[in-house]
Amino acid sequence: MGILDRILGKQHEISWMYDLELFQDTSEKAYLKRMAIDTCIEFLARTISQSEFRIMDENKKAIKDNIYYKLNFRPNTDLSATDFWQKVIYKLVYDNEVLIVVTDKRELVIADDYDRKKFALYPDVFEHVLIGEYEYERSFDMDEVIYLTYNNAKLNQFTEGLFQDYGELFGRMMNAQMRNNQIRGIINVDSQKVNTTEEMEKMQDYVNKVTEAFSKNGVAIAPLTKAFEYQDASSGNKMSAAPFDELGKLQKSLIDNVARAIGIPPSLLHGDLADLENAFEAYIKFCIKPLTKKFEDELNAKLFTEADILKGIGIKIIGIDKKNPLELADSIDKLVSSSTFTPNQVLILLGEEPSDDPKMDEYKITKNLTTAREKENGNQDNQDNHEEPLEGGDDE
Repeated sequence: MGILDRILGKQHEISWMYDLELFQDTSEKAYLKRMAIDTCIEFLARTISQSEFRIMDENKKAIKDNIYYKLNFRPNTDLSATDFWQKVIYKLVYDNEVLIVVTDKRELVIADDYDRKKFALYPDVFEHVLIGEYEYERSFDMDEVIYLTYNNAKLNQFTEGLFQDYGELFGRMMNAQMRNNQIRGIINVDSQKVNTTEEMEKMQDYVNKVTEAFSKNGVAIAPLTKAFEYQDASSGNKMSAAPFDELGKLQKSLIDNVARAIGIPPSLLHGDLADLENAFEAYIKFCIKPLTKKFEDELNAKLFTEADILKGIGIKIIGIDKKNPLELADSIDKLVSSSTFTPNQVLILLGEEPSDDPKMDEYKITKNLTTAREKENGNQDNQDNHEEPLEGGDDE
């Protein structure tokens, strides 16, 4: 700047050009954190919200009572069950914990804020529980609330550092892309005709209007004056910029990192059809099952007594991984015909209610699977009882 100062010092009439704002910074740093987290957590929340919370009795029969209605249809007056569980999952994963309080009207509400006091030998206590703008004056013991933890406290720290780096990189790539094919021009100013402050302000307003017109409109015309000349330099712009698809790859990479931290196969988020079945199975086994187990354990511990749990009474969550019996018809036939499972046991494995028919609790076996000795004994018994011998099978 020393050389310019000396030049401009000698030519006082053009020193005002220091203050002429010829450049505008139109780029801004992209913020990707909310997009990536929302994409992953909402995918997980939609999966859990499709689950059915069944109240099972000691005979593995579903009980439809007030608890069933609250968990599956209307937890409170403001939220449906789907919206309620989506909000629960979001707070659980994002905040690493969620507190559900049962109100005096037997409704389930999600606490927005609270203070937890931990004790070694006594139940923890939750104070200053805030629901929206309402704060409870009373405190809640751990036995009175439904409290879930995600056990992934480092997720927030991981995403903070990750998004700081990715956000800076994405912002630079976006700026480079915006400079690609940018409209550029050269302004020639006759310094001898622009000497006063008023003339400088008029010139500055003129430059601002031309810049705004070129940046917003596809076609812009710049009227020329004796003291002002504009030359288009866009055709000579050879500045390289990152391809636009690189921005999409960066976004995808960011979402993939967050998805892996949560336990979601990235291919499911992007809709990739390659190896879809294995990806879905891994998603259910390593992401959904642990979450539903947390829900089952906490709900059973808070809503039922120890005696009820030992009798087999409790909550069973049936999720989207419920098998279609028509797709497993051959496997079901082999399980039952080989006397490995009873028909009712198979129904329970499929997430269905067992039948009241006593025959559905009997083990069955086909004649093809009986041994030769069993067939001979069966035929001898039938002959002694004047019955027809066993037939069927491949007796050669």
